[in-house]
Amino acid sequence: MDGKAEIREFLISRRAKISPEQAGIPTYGELRRVPGLRREEVAQLAGVSTDYYTRLERGSLRGVSDAVLEAVATALQLDEAERAHLMDLARTANIPSRRVPGRPPQQRVRPGVLRLLDGMTVVVALVQNGRSDVLAANLLGRALYAPVFSFAAQPGPDTPGRLPNQARYLFLDPGAADLYPDWRAIAATTVAMLRSEAGRNPHDRALNELVGELTTRSGLFSALWAGHDVRIHTAGTKRFHHPVAGDLSLQYETLDLPGDEGQTLSTFTAEPGSASENALAFLASWAASPPETTTAGGPAGGSTVPGMRPHARPGTRNPGKTEPTHD
Repeated sequence: MDGKAEIREFLISRRAKISPEQAGIPTYGELRRVPGLRREEVAQLAGVSTDYYTRLERGSLRGVSDAVLEAVATALQLDEAERAHLMDLARTANIPSRRVPGRPPQQRVRPGVLRLLDGMTVVVALVQNGRSDVLAANLLGRALYAPVFSFAAQPGPDTPGRLPNQARYLFLDPGAADLYPDWRAIAATTVAMLRSEAGRNPHDRALNELVGELTTRSGLFSALWAGHDVRIHTAGTKRFHHPVAGDLSLQYETLDLPGDEGQTLSTFTAEPGSASENALAFLASWAASPPETTTAGGPAGGSTVPGMRPHARPGTRNPGKTEPTHD
C-alpha cells in the first residue's frame, strides 16, 4: 500500500466529516466549496501553520512529533480507533520501508490455546488474526460458523489450504446475508477492522492480497474501503440466523493474546434463560452428534465440522437458500 496516499486520504476523509458548526467555527452563511473543514481551519484548531498542515495532509508525517499528531487528532475530533490509526500511519512513515519486513503470517496457534478452546464446551470460541482468518475454533465455534468453513472448503484453483476468512465469506458468498441479519453493518465493521490492520501492518503481503481480491470482486467492499473508516471491535452483540439453530443473539468479547502477536480470542455467549441460550444448547448438541461429520479443511489441529444435516431446528430457513449477489 502507498503510505503517503493512505495518510493523505485518511486525513482528507476525516476533515470532510467535521462541519464548521461541530468545530465551533462561525460561517456567517457563507457558501463553502469543500465538505467539512478547510485545511486552514484544521491548522488553526491544531495550532500549526496552514503550510505545515498542508504538508501533513499530503502524506508527509516523517519527523512529526506525537504532540502535533495529538493536536491534529483533537482538531479533527478523531475517536480512539482513528487516533490509533493516525499514530500507526506515522510510525510506519518514520521507518524506512526497506527496514520494515512484512510480519510473518500468524497462522500457528499454540497447543495451550488449542486446549483452552477445547475446554470451552458451552461457549463459542475462535482465534483469529488481523486479516480475519479463522486460525482455530472449538467445536461450538465451528458449528456456529459452519457456513464460513464450508465456503472456505469449496474447490477452486486458488483455494487449496486457504484458511476460513470472515471478510472473504462476507463479501463473496451470497449466503452471508442469510447468516447475518445485520449483514451490511457487519460488512462495514469488518472493512473498518481490516483498514485498522492495514495501518498497523502495511507490508503484510497476505493482507494486501486479500484487500486486492475483495476490491476487485466486490463493489461494496471497494466502496467501503475507499471510506477509510477504522474501528476497534472488542465487545458487543451479534445476531445470527443459523441454518440449523435458527435465530441467535449472542454477546461477544474479543481479547488479544499477549503471547501471540496479532492473534485474538473471540467468545460468544447467550443471555441466561433466553431463547438464544436454548438455541445455542441445541447447536452444541447437534455439533456433538457423531453422524455425518466432515473435515473442514481449515486450521490445523482443529476438530471436524459437522455436516449440514437435512433436518434443521424447527422454524429455520432452508440451509440451501442463498441471497442475490451483494454487488
